[in-house]
Amino acid sequence: MLPHEEQRTVKWFLIFFYIIMIGYDCFYYYFLPVHIKHVKGGFPSNFWYLNYIVLTLLIPVILYLSKKNKQSWIKYVFFISYLLTVFTVDIVSYSISGKEYNSGNMVEVFLVFSLPIFLSKRYFWLVSLGIIAKYIFTAIILDASYLAFVILIFVTLSILSFFLLVRFQGYVRAIKVSYDNQLEGIVKGVIATLELKDPYTRGHSERVASYGLLLAQELGKFSKEEQKSFYYACLLHDIGKVHIPDHILMKPERLTNEEFEIIKLHPGVGAEAVKDVEGIQDSICVIRSHHERWDGKGYPDQLMGEEIPLLARITSIADAFDAMTSSRSYRAAMPVEVAFKRIIEGKGSQFDPKLVEEFQKVFPAWVKFHENYQWTKQWEASKEV
Repeated sequence: MLPHEEQRTVKWFLIFFYIIMIGYDCFYYYFLPVHIKHVKGGFPSNFWYLNYIVLTLLIPVILYLSKKNKQSWIKYVFFISYLLTVFTVDIVSYSISGKEYNSGNMVEVFLVFSLPIFLSKRYFWLVSLGIIAKYIFTAIILDASYLAFVILIFVTLSILSFFLLVRFQGYVRAIKVSYDNQLEGIVKGVIATLELKDPYTRGHSERVASYGLLLAQELGKFSKEEQKSFYYACLLHDIGKVHIPDHILMKPERLTNEEFEIIKLHPGVGAEAVKDVEGIQDSICVIRSHHERWDGKGYPDQLMGEEIPLLARITSIADAFDAMTSSRSYRAAMPVEVAFKRIIEGKGSQFDPKLVEEFQKVFPAWVKFHENYQWTKQWEASKEV
C-alpha cells in the first residue's frame, strides 16, 4: 500500500475505533442499565479506566510514528496494546468482583471486518488469532465455557474477512501491475526520445538503472517498492538533457566553460520536470543529485558526504561506470577493468567510500551484465524505429 494511502486508512480506522469503543461502553454500561433495566450503571471495576488511559497514551505514540513515516507500524502497536490491556483488565476485574463474565465490545467485530482494508495477511492473522486467543484464555481462566459460542462467531467472521482480503488483494495487484506497465512504458518512451538526440548515449539510461539496481540490492536496505521507484528514477536521471541544445549535447570537442555551465543545468531541470510524476516522487533526488561529489565539488547544489541522498550516491557510481565503458562522441569505450580502477581511485573524493566497497562486491555482476548487454541489437532496433 502506498504510504499516503496507508496514512489515510489508519487515520479513519482509528477515528471509527475510538467512536465505536467509547460509544458501545457508554451504551452497555450506563445507558442500558439505567434507562432499560432500571438498575445502577457503571463499569465492572475501577480497573476498567485503564483501557481508556492506555488508549489516550497511544495517541502521542501514533503521532510520533506518523511523523517518522512509520504508518505501517501504527496498526500493530495499537492493536497489540489494546489487546493486552483489555485482556488484563477483563481478567483482573472479573476475578476480583466474582461476577459472571459478560464483557466484550462491538469494536472487536469492527477490528475483524476492517482487516481487508489494510491488504496485509500478516496483520490479518495477528488480529483474528489475537482476538480468538483472548476469548479462549478468558474462558479458561474465568471458567466461562459459554464463550465457546463467542469464539465460534469470531472464527466465522475471520473466515469471511479473509475471503474479502484475498479478493481485495487480487484487485489491487491487477491494478498495480497495469499501472507499473504503463509507467515503465511511458518512462522508456521518454528515454527513447531523449536518446534519439545522441546515438552515442543510446541505452545509457537503461544500463545505469540496471547497474544502480544491482548495487541497491547489494545494500539490502530498500523494499521492493523503493527499488522500483529507484529504477524508474534512474531511467530518467538524464531527462533534463532535453533542455540542452543539440550543438552542445553532441559536440565532439571539449566543451567551453560556458557550455559546461549549461550542461550543469540538466539535473535541476530534470528534477523539476518530473517532480509530480506518481511512482518516482520518493526518488527525485536521483535525478537532481547524481552529479554531486563526496568532496562537495559536484553540481548543482555542491552537497558533500552524506548530505547527498544515498540513492543519488549509488546512481553516481553507476553513471560514471557506464560513461567510461560505453563509446562517446569524443572517445572510445574503456575496458571494464580500467573503469573499475578509476572508481576505486575516486573513493573518498568523487564517490562514497562505503559504497565503493559495496561496488567491489557487486562488480562481477556488473561485468556480466555489461558482457551480456545486447549493444548491437539495441542500435539496430533504434534505427528501425
